[in-house]
Amino acid sequence: MRRNAVRLLLAGLVALAACLVGPGPAARAAAPASPAVTYTNPIAEKRADPHIFKHTDGYYYFTATVPEYDRIVLRRATTIQGLSTAPETTIWTKHAGGVMGAHIWAPEIHFIDGKWYVYFAAGSTSDVWAIRMYVLEGSGANPLTATWTEKGQIRTQWESFSLDATTFVVNGVRYLAWAQRDPSVDNNTDIYLAKMSNPWTITGTPVRLSRPTYAWETVGYKVNEGPAVIQHGGKVFLSYSASATDSNYCLGLLSASASADLLNAASWTKSSTPVFTSNASTGQYGPGHNSFTVSEDGKSDVLVYHDRNYKDISGDPLNDPNRRTRVQKLYWKADGTPDFGVPVADGVTPQRFSSYNFPDRFVRHYDYRARIDTGVSPLADSQFRVVTGLAGSGTVSLESANFPGYYLRGDNVEVRLVKNDGSAQFASDATFYKRAGLSDSAGVSYESYASAGRYVRHYNYLLYVQTLSTATDRADATFYGE
Repeated sequence: MRRNAVRLLLAGLVALAACLVGPGPAARAAAPASPAVTYTNPIAEKRADPHIFKHTDGYYYFTATVPEYDRIVLRRATTIQGLSTAPETTIWTKHAGGVMGAHIWAPEIHFIDGKWYVYFAAGSTSDVWAIRMYVLEGSGANPLTATWTEKGQIRTQWESFSLDATTFVVNGVRYLAWAQRDPSVDNNTDIYLAKMSNPWTITGTPVRLSRPTYAWETVGYKVNEGPAVIQHGGKVFLSYSASATDSNYCLGLLSASASADLLNAASWTKSSTPVFTSNASTGQYGPGHNSFTVSEDGKSDVLVYHDRNYKDISGDPLNDPNRRTRVQKLYWKADGTPDFGVPVADGVTPQRFSSYNFPDRFVRHYDYRARIDTGVSPLADSQFRVVTGLAGSGTVSLESANFPGYYLRGDNVEVRLVKNDGSAQFASDATFYKRAGLSDSAGVSYESYASAGRYVRHYNYLLYVQTLSTATDRADATFYGE
């Protein structure tokens, strides 16, 4: 019995030591499957309802609502950032009279069976609010120079206000999702889904997936609109926009198993809370009408959306032209659901940093103390903008995503999140040299600017600025950008 007790004590000590110094070499992480990607926002001024599509030809194609509501425009570039300066081509202009003569809204571009298709909404010169969904078909390798023909209106179960058509394929079946007003209900729009027989025709009976009933969906107007679909881990996620198009605009989320009957409303689960909302700290208001694309290396999902950088709007929000197209990386929780985080501040987008030897733990701030943790919530506690060092060029500083103006600072050996007081001492303490990872050159290590030879490292899950002497020390000072 005494011998067993000794064995148990030794086993416990070994386990405790493993927690303190980290796992052995076999447990250390390879570079993450989804490395960091960063962009500089906004991508485009005065472009709402943005849609970015990455094609197999290596180009990103970008379209959006223009504030004049009178035409459909396209840009293309080999990078997402390149779209911000890419020339813009008008591929279609509203009709001079009749249908498709007013309120040209929310175009999306898709490539289906060798041809280009643009879905959009439009009113009529006789009734600008007779909004319906229409389709253009384009032939040619480059849609900016393609020949476009009108395929007409997408007919649904009612002749009523309808818009925001989007199409996607699950298990070989093509679907159309859209927003429409049910004439029998005192409501604005619901989200509907149907199969398609061709790129401009639905077939069968549409199913209603979502109706605005929560308080956050009914501010100003009772709205569910702007559906966008992304698939991940055997599930289908459909985001949508809710409430009036001012600072109350936000995103909700529906989810279903990819193997379920998507035309059965019971297959879908609706989040009871919004997943993406205005954020006063980052100065972003009314984020919504999103789409999804992928990063240049194909390894990260990217959220595309519009918002404004001010809260208060004079008059009707529809007459305010200043919705901007923005992008940021979309992250995934351990349970396979998307984590939208917060609409990040203008400028360079943030990234996360995972530990080299604790790959499921991320650098984060908690009560202003820097540490590494698993399952960080809210996500933005583990996001940092890598900006030009406060102490000068050739260096970097790490600014909190959800507390702009607060930086990771070496404070008497401990690393804390501290508000910049503008002093030379703060600038020195919050500035680092970005080095190749000390345990893996694919990673990154941060050497203190104020104390040469000292590095940011974790010990017992807390972050410090210390000198390093062992392989474990160097592993503790190595991180991967994600």
